[in-house]
Amino acid sequence: MARFRTWAGIALAGALCVSLTACSSTGGKRAEDARKAAAQGRAAVSTPRWTFAMITHSGDGDTFWDIVQEGAEEAARKDNIDFLYSHDDEAQQQAQLVDAAVDKKVDGIIVSLAKPDALKDSVARAVKAGIPVITVNSGSARSKEFGALAHIGQDETVAGEAVGEELNERGRKNALCVLHEQGNVGHEQRCDGVAKTFRGTLQRLYVNGTNMPDVQSGIEAKLQSDRSVDAVVTLGAPYADTAVKARESAGSKAEIDTFDLNAKVATGLRDGILGFAVDQQPFLQGYEAVDLLWLYRYNDDTLGGGRPVLTGPQIVDKKQAASLLAYTRRGTR
Repeated sequence: MARFRTWAGIALAGALCVSLTACSSTGGKRAEDARKAAAQGRAAVSTPRWTFAMITHSGDGDTFWDIVQEGAEEAARKDNIDFLYSHDDEAQQQAQLVDAAVDKKVDGIIVSLAKPDALKDSVARAVKAGIPVITVNSGSARSKEFGALAHIGQDETVAGEAVGEELNERGRKNALCVLHEQGNVGHEQRCDGVAKTFRGTLQRLYVNGTNMPDVQSGIEAKLQSDRSVDAVVTLGAPYADTAVKARESAGSKAEIDTFDLNAKVATGLRDGILGFAVDQQPFLQGYEAVDLLWLYRYNDDTLGGGRPVLTGPQIVDKKQAASLLAYTRRGTR
């Protein structure tokens, strides 16, 4: 049932091979030394103390972005980087944070492009100032256009297509795609991808993701009014638990599936409360973004050849839940 996207794994193996210089016996020793140094909280390199800023569209308390940040900080410790993290779920405020990083004359910027049009001028300003930019998680379709060196993340349409295929294999006929942030292009792409491959009926439900009671009541009302809905797909791990509560209140038997992982999702998969999840490896997104910026500053290296460096999608279900729990609890998955 669960299908691992081997092409993504191959791409990542190549990326990690470069970033960790672990493709030979000598490289392997260097990689091991780097891991030991990072674990001890010290740099594994002797390059200058560069400053990198990461600015994301995360809201407060978003566990997904906590994991991205943890991955970035881990790479920053290894690479002797002074790492600055800031976030705002309002696009204009996020753009202002990018402008502030440019004004500080940082040595590199990592930015998510959930609402790319609002970030375009700020990213262009960074590029014009000679600051290398890498985009992460959202905005792969606009990354190259904006002048970024690379994009790290999953292709949201491809991820949605994987979900549609999984729903087909599970025999679902009427699915509900719950969008919790209007205007987020990545969320629309996910639902578009599901619609592309799903052979059943796909409905969309827009909710206010900053208000969990509103999310629950919206899903509950839909499940009560349409008993034919047999699958609910949420677009973020925190919303899966809310969808489970809505299902119980509505007396529905719909399967709850979700994009992204956290400890609750892994537990839900293990216990059969959730059907499956889509893992895009947020820890790796943060880690690789910092590491690729370091490689560019150090050796003018780039990855991707103008295409995204993919970290997903990977469909996971009950079979993988037990092993995933250890990683989600330590904040790396």
